[in-house]
Amino acid sequence: MTLKKSPPGLSELACAAQRGDPAHVEELMARVQLIAYRYCRGRLVRDSRTAQLADDVAQEICVAVYAALSGYRDRGRPFEAFVHGIASHKVADAQRTLIRSAIPMDELPEVADQENTPEDHAVHTSEMHRAHGLLADLPGSLREVVLLRVASGLSAEETARALGMTAGAVRVAQHRALTRMRRHLRAPRQLARD
Repeated sequence: MTLKKSPPGLSELACAAQRGDPAHVEELMARVQLIAYRYCRGRLVRDSRTAQLADDVAQEICVAVYAALSGYRDRGRPFEAFVHGIASHKVADAQRTLIRSAIPMDELPEVADQENTPEDHAVHTSEMHRAHGLLADLPGSLREVVLLRVASGLSAEETARALGMTAGAVRVAQHRALTRMRRHLRAPRQLARD
């Protein structure tokens, strides 16, 4: 029976890619693209208009990581933390741009959109505001754990590497964050009963 060798970690791949091995560069960037895509989808997608923006920002993150690869130095922190740092800056830039820009429309449609009614949109918007409010009430470290684990769909191990934590610490932080969010959701109902 032969044991299957586990794939190298991102830090190992980054060091190999820096030496110019095309296969390692390709594998590293494929894994970075997945991290960037999940992160952007979790942080930027609120409706169909921002889905394309999330894809574009994920590509920008990949380009930025590739451009910065030569300057990367393994200082004991996981490469995921390096990627996460670049991603958080690119997403923040995109969010600022999104807030400042108008949404262009070529023409007004002839037929009303039948997919979402104004009520559906209002409910969705209300739920999104509520979710963002719950996330805003969390301390930064807990918020990042929830966004990476729940919104981005990363595993506890991937999140741990991105944040420089252990997988167990990620699970504990996620539990604390979700418990705190549940408590905030119940608070208005508790006050209404009193």
